[in-house]
Amino acid sequence: MYTIGINTFLFTSPFTNESVKWFSKFAEWGFDTVEIGLEDPANIDPQVVKQALADAKLGCKTVCAAMSLDRDFRGDEEQQQNAMTYLKGLLDVMEIIGAEMLVGPLYSSVGRAEATPKDVYAEQQKAVVKNLKELADYAASKGLKIALEPLNRFETDFINTVDQAIELADLVGNDAVRLHLDTFHMNIEQKSQADAIRKAGSRLELLHTCGCDRGIPGNDHIDWDSIRQALKDIDFKGQLVIESFTPDVKAIAKAAAIWRDIESSGEDIAVKGLAFLKTV
Repeated sequence: MYTIGINTFLFTSPFTNESVKWFSKFAEWGFDTVEIGLEDPANIDPQVVKQALADAKLGCKTVCAAMSLDRDFRGDEEQQQNAMTYLKGLLDVMEIIGAEMLVGPLYSSVGRAEATPKDVYAEQQKAVVKNLKELADYAASKGLKIALEPLNRFETDFINTVDQAIELADLVGNDAVRLHLDTFHMNIEQKSQADAIRKAGSRLELLHTCGCDRGIPGNDHIDWDSIRQALKDIDFKGQLVIESFTPDVKAIAKAAAIWRDIESSGEDIAVKGLAFLKTV
């Protein structure tokens, strides 16, 4: 059976030692896990985070990367090195706090959408594969995993679909590389979210969940019944994690183009979303 978590981006950014105050609230609401969106490993003391998780009796299986424009495995040498240093730093933190998998669009910066020509894309892909091989080896050496997330066309022109993510994972060729899908992005890019989930199959270990408008999962037009069946079909035992945003967390709101109140509050998204996901 899968677990249900909440991503910290809904309530706080950047994540610091002070942000652990939310852990007790997440546990009180009934979440099994928290997914930490960590913009900079230097912002926290991993031992503080580890103790706060234990105090709240809250699990943390995944850490979500924030791939800014200066962190890009298909960028120039400095951008590639920045990304590697940052992502390895996250894996070092995860080893201490007990998280298992690093997730997100690890291949490139978010917001880089350029209609890259095919020949240039092929060269970029070589750079991404080379870097991901190194990152996957580093993760595996620590007993950890990484998961690749396709994003919608407005946030990247590199990996938009499950087919592209599978191709990239195959090119890396390391069992530590898993898949991570998101109902918001799939609503834009996939003909059928259920078919995408089935295609991901046993590689899928995380599903980010929110409504088609980034609001409460279930309070939207997404075909959740077909998603529920697809998860059963692949015997999904990973995590469902609510990842949504509000204008209150300004740094993330700008990055995710959240210009209005989609729901009445972040708490509404979390609590009502959790109640719905327990039926999925």
